[in-house]
Order: sequence, then structure tokens, then C-alpha cells
Amino acid sequence: MAEAIVRSPLALEVVRSGSDAIVRCRGKLVAGVTDDLYNAVRPLIPEAKRIVLDFTELTHVDSMGLGTLVRLYVSSTSAGCDLQLVNLGKRIRELLGLTNLLSVFALVGDVRLP
Repeated sequence: MAEAIVRSPLALEVVRSGSDAIVRCRGKLVAGVTDDLYNAVRPLIPEAKRIVLDFTELTHVDSMGLGTLVRLYVSSTSAGCDLQLVNLGKRIRELLGLTNLLSVFALVGDVRLP
């Protein structure tokens, strides 16, 4: 009998550099995998001064993904940590604009990260 291979729609890579952390997100931030992002970023908040979410290869965000981003924003802000979003694709930028979240997040623009 053949086995199905299930791949997560979201892949994450965390790179730490001093008091900064970069989280590279690849794929889709959608229901079912939003906890993966939260569980990767939340432990970084108490010790990081700045957390950068690199969305270069993120293609889609749904309402659960937006909720997770807001949750991380609230957690990081209350801990004195700067949460930044970089390299937003057109669709994700439009979604953040439609939901009035562009003004909430620190957007750095297109940045080449190490």
C-alpha cells in the first residue's frame, strides 16, 4: 500500500545574530500551520531586541495567519521587542492594507538579509 507524503505548507528558518533574530518564512501562512510560526517566534521574544519576519518566499496569508501576526505583534510589543516585516509580496502587502494592518507593523521594505 502506498503512503501519502504530507508536506507542511509553511517552512521556517530561524537565524540568530546577537540580539536580533531573522525568521525566514517560505510557503503559505494558513490555518493548520500558524502555530508553527508562533511556536518558532514566541521563545525568541524575551531575549531578542528585534525580530525580523522575512516574507520573501511567503506566497499566501489567510485570516488565521493574520491573527497569528497580530498575536506576535502584541507579545513582542509588550516585551519591548521590535517585530519587523520585510520583503512583502504584492498580495500580502495588499491584504495587510485591506485589513488596516500596514500601519500597525514596522515594515522595512525590500531588504537583503544575511
